[in-house]
Amino acid sequence: MAHMKLGLFIRPTGHHIASWRHPNAHDDANVNFDRFIEMAQTAERGFFDMLFSADTHTAWTTTDSALNRQHYSAWLEPYTLLAALTPHTRHIGLVCTKSTSFDAPYTVARQFATLDLISGGRSGVNIVTTGNGRSALNYSQAEHKPKPERYDIADEFVDVLIGLWDSWEADAFIRDKDTSTFFSWDKMHMLNHSGKHFQVEGPLNVPRSPQGRPIIIQAGGSDAGRELAAKSADVIFGASQNMEMAQEFYRDVKSRLSKYGRQPDDLKILPGLSVTVAETKEEAEKRFNELQDLIHPDHGLAFLSRRVGHDFTKMDPDLLVPKLEAVDDVGTRSGQMIELARKNRWTLRQLYQHFAAARGHMVLVGTPDMVADIMQEWFSNQACDGFNIIPSLFPDEFDAFVDLVVPELQARDIYRKAYEGNTLRELLGLRIPTHRQTKNI
Repeated sequence: MAHMKLGLFIRPTGHHIASWRHPNAHDDANVNFDRFIEMAQTAERGFFDMLFSADTHTAWTTTDSALNRQHYSAWLEPYTLLAALTPHTRHIGLVCTKSTSFDAPYTVARQFATLDLISGGRSGVNIVTTGNGRSALNYSQAEHKPKPERYDIADEFVDVLIGLWDSWEADAFIRDKDTSTFFSWDKMHMLNHSGKHFQVEGPLNVPRSPQGRPIIIQAGGSDAGRELAAKSADVIFGASQNMEMAQEFYRDVKSRLSKYGRQPDDLKILPGLSVTVAETKEEAEKRFNELQDLIHPDHGLAFLSRRVGHDFTKMDPDLLVPKLEAVDDVGTRSGQMIELARKNRWTLRQLYQHFAAARGHMVLVGTPDMVADIMQEWFSNQACDGFNIIPSLFPDEFDAFVDLVVPELQARDIYRKAYEGNTLRELLGLRIPTHRQTKNI
């Protein structure tokens, strides 16, 4: 029986926007490496498939007026963090974000191929086009490129990545001392890519990965994002508020795979999930509401402004959400948030509270049985292949998930009781990709 897959989306004190204010939060976690070790080792105790870290190319992650109220303005650079976590872990995958708008494909290919060798085949890269337009100002660009152009760049970027990772066949390095032959010429392949956005000669100066190549993750929900994932991703992180939305996303993305010669199992779909769990529903709700009460209105309105693409920072938080058009350039969740607010006739405060815990991902608050019931329902009804867990508060809520929900999933035989492989690709149940030039593993 197939088991659901679980990723841990790490963030220093948790994903709730007020998490750092909680009495149990380690408010120095953004610079305290020991806290990240603790997260990683707890995830391995829970037999998670991967750690995932997002990234940003600017400290200005919300509007200027509330920047000093949020904890995600400065912390450890994710790739360096994952490399440092490697010797502190044994099984779990190590995944972080790289931007196709600001990074060079040769550099990214080299970094993650190296991390794959260091970790024994556990690395993965999350490909994003970067929605925050202010990032461009840190990379000698007067303005951010429009979304269609960013996705056109991303498509070519990923093609170059894969080509570079196929620079060497698995047995290219023979290291024959008697003949003074370190590698076989015929097992080394030049890329010689000349495209619209990139010119890359190759070969990559890092040998082939133990898992064929690092895992590619994609997180876009737009049509262009879905197509990019279907063409080349191994995992896609989704964001769905209910099972019907998740099923539509699952069916649509999986149906696109065949045009690229891929099978449905070649892509794992993991929607984000925030869980507050306790032995009783009342205790779980109490803990959840404690965090909600810690949101400063200035921060809540600024957070909402960034996510929706409209400025609410001078408005009364108890006014109904005004009639607005979605701003596609900030991401597909802009429209989802506006639609949800209209449907429920929410105030601005209710809308930012709804998205405060997990930024548009599903939120569950309840007992282990209640949480496991919904997770199993989604998993068993083609809404997902597992979940990317987004704890609202570290360490409390993640510890509770591992201690209470994981045993319940195991008892239902829908989640592993031990690691069954050594590489991230093995954990996810993905095939080793064929080599482009040789068509051999």
